[in-house]
Formats: sequence, C-alpha cells, structure tokens
Amino acid sequence: MKVAVLDLNNNVANQGIKCIRDLLGEYGVAHGLDLSYEIFDVRHREEVPSTDFDAYISSGGPGSPLETEGMSWEAKYFKLIDKLMAHNASTAENKKHVFFICHSFQLFCRQYELGNVCKRRRYSFGVYPIHKTEAGRKERFLKDLPDPYYGADFRAFQVIEPNAERMEEMGATLLSIEKDRPHVDLERAMMAMRFTKEFFGTQFHPEADAEGMAMYFQVEEKKKQVIEAHGVEKYESMVEQLLDPTKIVLTQASILPSFLDEALGVLV
Repeated sequence: MKVAVLDLNNNVANQGIKCIRDLLGEYGVAHGLDLSYEIFDVRHREEVPSTDFDAYISSGGPGSPLETEGMSWEAKYFKLIDKLMAHNASTAENKKHVFFICHSFQLFCRQYELGNVCKRRRYSFGVYPIHKTEAGRKERFLKDLPDPYYGADFRAFQVIEPNAERMEEMGATLLSIEKDRPHVDLERAMMAMRFTKEFFGTQFHPEADAEGMAMYFQVEEKKKQVIEAHGVEKYESMVEQLLDPTKIVLTQASILPSFLDEALGVLV
C-alpha cells in the first residue's frame, strides 16, 4: 500500500510533514501493513505524484491561498486533483482517497468555489474548539470525538460563507465550524468538510502531535518568536492545551487514522 504526501510548505521548516510521516509509520505498524509513503515537494520543486498511489495526504503550508492561482506548481497540482476526481467518477473500483489539510483545504475551496476564501481579522494560533454540524455528528471520521472537539489551528486566512449550490453539485457536506458565538457578528469558518465520497478536508491540523509540538514550541528560539508575536499569555495557554489529553491528542488519534481505514480498506 502506497501513500503520497503532497508537501505544500514551500521549503519552509515545519512540524506538519514530520507529524504525517510519524502517523503513517505508526499506522502501518499498528495494522501490520506493508505501508510505504513518498513525499512530493509540490510548491518548491513542483513535484507531483502519479495517480498510482492508494491514498493522498495534502499538507498545510504558509502564505496566501489567494495569490498562487495560475502559478505553474498550482496548475500541476490541480491537474492531479482533476485526474483523481475523474478516476473516482469512472467505473474503476480502486477509488482514490485524498485528505486536504489547512492550506490545501483553502486551495480546494477556492478552486472549486465552495466558499469565500479571505484573510482573517486576526491570526488564529493555538488550540481551539471545533463544533460539529448536524451532519458532522453522523460522520464516521468524527464519531469518536466529543462535541466540541479540539484542533491545532494556525491560520491567517479562512474559508467562510459556504456556497450551498456548488456544494450540492459536488456532493459536499459541511461537517464542522469554528466556535459558534451568536453574540459576535462574524461569519464562522468552515473547519471540516467531506468534499466528495473520497475527498475529505479540515481547515485545521489533525496530524498535529501534541507532545512533539509542545516540545517544539518550548525550544528557546521558537518560544521567543511566539511570545513576541502573540504574547506570554497566549503562549502559555497553547502549551497547556497541547498537553491536555482530552484535546488534540484525541483528534490526532481519530481523524487521519479513520481516513486511512477508509482509503486503504482497513477495518471497513
């Protein structure tokens, strides 16, 4: 079984790819699978996999999802996505499953006009509650999580105002939104969506390893950067929540492993 990891980090150091690699390794061992993966540097080296993989995980990444439209790497990326969608629409039995994380989620929504992709009023940085929609409460990838559940969320951009007409055309279902605050006049971001039967995405980081990220943010240089950008209170709150066993630890153990179960035909 082969998984393609689409790295959209544009050669910027990050924890996301390490978390995905670790998760895939642990999943293969836990299920006794001959599971291999290959990483493709989509933005920096313009590497794109073939359609021969069993599953695809498309990462988060830095920068604006609005400013790369028409770039050569993005054209190659969506050529692959279109091929996978066409394959799934055919009579082929081995459907291709794709998971879109954060930046990839935003790009997908922009490309297929599923919502309004725009800049956030304030940068989202830390661990936040995520609320299930009625459909989300029935979604198998989320069924083992409480409502609300928690996600590692680092975003300067957002997808809001779901396009109901386009969603119906594609067969997409909104499964989760940002914390619902009726007293605040702000549109809630779309946080998890099943785009098609085989395509799933989150606008947060379900791959985030709580312990590893807590260690990463406690490195003196990184700690200093976070405090300068977001303040001591925000930093201390984030580290505390990363280590809370009732929060992103549960999310990491549920969403992507459930996706792999479905994509690779394990326990289904």
